[in-house]
Amino acid sequence: MSKQTYELLKREFEYYLAHQAEMVEKYEGRVIVLKDNQVIGDYGSYPEAVSTTEKEHPLGTFLVQRVSEGNKDYTQWFRSRVRAP
Repeated sequence: MSKQTYELLKREFEYYLAHQAEMVEKYEGRVIVLKDNQVIGDYGSYPEAVSTTEKEHPLGTFLVQRVSEGNKDYTQWFRSRVRAP
């Protein structure tokens, strides 16, 4: 992962953390896609979120996050271009 991609994803995750409480109210249990500090998608699973979002946005330009209270669903890194089913 390039430093630029890492910094972009870090900023998106920091945005998620800063707004986690309000996102839990609206999206609890869902998988959201964040780009440019905005929720651009709301899905039922990680594979659905990635496969749908990558049709319009290159991989590495958005963050996929399951919404829940606390830190149990924090960050998974995928470093390959493996396709979700």
